[in-house]
Amino acid sequence: MNPASQPGTSAPQDDDVKVLHSMGYAQQLSRRMGVFSNFAISFSIICILSGGINSLAQGTSGAGGASIGIGWPIGCLISGVFAMAMAQISSAYPTAGGLYHWGSILGNRFTGWLTAWFNLLGLVTVLGAINVGTYYFFFGAFGPALGMEDTTTTRVIFLAILTGLQALCNHLGIGLTAKLTDFSGYLIFATALALTIVCLISAPSYEFARLWTFSNYSGEAGGSVWPEVSNGWIFMLGLLLPIYTITGYDASAHTSEETRNAAMSVPRGMVMSVVWSLLFGWVMLSAFVLMLPSMDEAAKHGWTVFFWAMDTQVNPTVKMALYVAIFISQFLCGLATVTSVSRMIFAFSRDGGLPFSKALSSVSPTLRSPVAAIWTGATLAVLFVWGSSVISIGETPVYTIVVSCTVIFLFFSFVIPIILGLFTYGTSKWPTMGPWNLGRFWYSFFAILSILSMVIIFVIGIQPPNDWALYITIGFLVLTAIVWFGFEARRFQGPPIGDMIVKRQAEIAAAEEALNKRAGS
Repeated sequence: MNPASQPGTSAPQDDDVKVLHSMGYAQQLSRRMGVFSNFAISFSIICILSGGINSLAQGTSGAGGASIGIGWPIGCLISGVFAMAMAQISSAYPTAGGLYHWGSILGNRFTGWLTAWFNLLGLVTVLGAINVGTYYFFFGAFGPALGMEDTTTTRVIFLAILTGLQALCNHLGIGLTAKLTDFSGYLIFATALALTIVCLISAPSYEFARLWTFSNYSGEAGGSVWPEVSNGWIFMLGLLLPIYTITGYDASAHTSEETRNAAMSVPRGMVMSVVWSLLFGWVMLSAFVLMLPSMDEAAKHGWTVFFWAMDTQVNPTVKMALYVAIFISQFLCGLATVTSVSRMIFAFSRDGGLPFSKALSSVSPTLRSPVAAIWTGATLAVLFVWGSSVISIGETPVYTIVVSCTVIFLFFSFVIPIILGLFTYGTSKWPTMGPWNLGRFWYSFFAILSILSMVIIFVIGIQPPNDWALYITIGFLVLTAIVWFGFEARRFQGPPIGDMIVKRQAEIAAAEEALNKRAGS
C-alpha cells in the first residue's frame, strides 16, 4: 500500500508525498495532522500558561506593570518576526527537521549542520527547562499539601517520570500525540480565558495605569530576580519574559511530514500560534497585574509572585481548579516539545548527522513514529537536568547557566536560514516559492527585522545574571568549528541534492514498500 493511499488520506496528501519525494525522502511518518493540529503543536509549546506564568517574575520584578502592558507585545513582536520569515521558507521546503534542511538547501553542508546543532541543543535543553518549570509549578501549587521537599533527587525523579510519560505518548504514534496537542490548544484557550475572568473578578480595583507605569524593581526591591540596573535596562531585561515564552513554533516545521497540505498548513500554524499567544497572553497577564493588591509587594515576592497573588486574592476551590488545568497544559507543553525534539533528531540522523544515525532515523512500521529518536531526546533532556543540577561554577548551578543560552541557541538556528534566504531568494538555490508567498519585499522586510531582533535578543540575553551565556555561545562556536573542520567536513554529506535525489527514487519506493509490508504483517 502506498503511503499516499493510507485510509483517511486525500488528494492533497498525494501532492505532499510528491514534494517529499522530490526532496529525496520517503514518506515514512504518518500524515495525520490537519491545519489545526499543526497550529496546536506550536501553540502548545509556546504555552502562555507555562512560560507566561513560570517566568512571570521577569516582568513583575522588573519594570512592573509596564513589562506586561507594553513589554509583552513588544517582546512577542521581536520573537514573532522570525515566524513570518520562516513561514515563507517552510512553504517551499516542508520537511521534518525543517530548519536543518533550510540551512543546507539555502546555504551549504556546513550551514545546515550548524543550524541543526544549534536547534538540537536548544530543543533538548528547552525540554529540560520546560519540565523543570512544570516541576516548580507543581511544587508551588500542590507541594505544601503533599509534604514535598525540594531536593535534587526529588526533582530528577519527578522529571524522569514526567518526561517518560511524555515520551510514551509520542511513542504510541502521531495520532495520539495530535489528539493530545489538539486538546492542549483548546485547554490553553479555555484556561487563559478562565484565569483572566477570575483575575478581573478578584481585582480589588481596576488601576489600568499600572499597565503603562514604568518602575524599577531590580535588586532587593524585586526579590533579587534581577541585579541592580538602570530604568532602561530593567525594561529591556523584562522583554525576556515574552521572548522566552514565544518560541518553539518551529515545531510546525518539524512535523511537516506528518501534516496534510503541509505547504499551507505549516506556515499558517507557525504564524497563528504566535498571533494567538500574543493576544491571549497579553489579556491574561494584564488581568493578573490588575488583580495584584500592590505592585511593590508583588515585586518583593520575586519568583513566587503568581502563587502569592492567587493565595491572597482567589477562592481556594477556584484556585485549585485553575492549578490543575495549568499543570495539565504544562505537561502537554513538554509532550509537544518531545515531538519537536524527536523529529529534529530523526531528520538529522536520516542524513547521517548524528552518532548511531541508522538507529535514530528508524521508524516503527506499526506506529509510524521515530521511536529511538523520541526516547533519545527525552533521555538527553533528563540527563541534562540531572548533570547540570549537581555541577556548579562558583555558586551558580551549570543548569542555570546553560538554560540562559537555550533561547539564544534556538533563535540562532532560526536566523541562519532566514539570512541565507535573504541572499538566495529567487536564485537557483531557492527558485520556486511555496503557496504561502509574502513576495520578495515582505520576505526581505521580515528577514531584516529578524536579524535586528537576533541582535537585541543576544545583547539582552548575555546581561547579568546571564553573562555566562556569552562565553558559552563563543565556546560552542569554537567547538563546532573544530569538530566541523577536524571531522565532519569530510564525512557529513548533508541532505540529498541534484542527481542524488534522482538516484534515491528507487530506494524511496523500496523503503516505503518495506515499511508498509512490516506494518501489515
